[in-house]
Amino acid sequence: MFTGLVEALGEVARVESQPPGVRLVIRHPEIAHDVAIGDSIAVNGCCLTVVAIENDEFGFDAGEETLRRTNLGRLSPGCQVNLERSLQLGDRLGGHLVTGHIDAVGTLDERRDDEDWSYFWFRVPKQQARQMASKGSVAVDGVSLTLVDVEDDRFSVALIPHTLQVTTLGGLQIGNEVNIETDLLAKYVERQLTGGESA
Repeated sequence: MFTGLVEALGEVARVESQPPGVRLVIRHPEIAHDVAIGDSIAVNGCCLTVVAIENDEFGFDAGEETLRRTNLGRLSPGCQVNLERSLQLGDRLGGHLVTGHIDAVGTLDERRDDEDWSYFWFRVPKQQARQMASKGSVAVDGVSLTLVDVEDDRFSVALIPHTLQVTTLGGLQIGNEVNIETDLLAKYVERQLTGGESA
């Protein structure tokens, strides 16, 4: 489990083809020197397992399903990614409970900057929008955010200067893809209300 509070920005060092998936190698000195093989790290909100560590770099194997259902398949060397190590028992929960299982890929539909703040609209599939409510929580590329407004197929968030500076969200442009994870409790509520059926 994660909190949606990004620890650091990592840099994609290499994307090595390993059919049917890839080996995604990330560079971040502090985290590389403090992880072990088998540790879970959320990369842009997607929970991945560390399978290799060398100097300032650590690697993950991302399979075909992960590449298809997230924005990780569009990463290339030099791209920045949001990193968060998994929670330990006793850690403070400052964001909200995030599983690292991506529900959908959304796109930045509208961006309005106001001084150092920004107001974003993201377009998402209607099924994910049904799991959102104003003042609820959503994880966007692994960042825990509070929903402002929710429509049939999009939602808005207000981003403070700190979030824009220490995550990848500050660099987003219209049309950029992001990983979306809706609130865990909302999924269970929707399943109960629909009698276990999903649209």
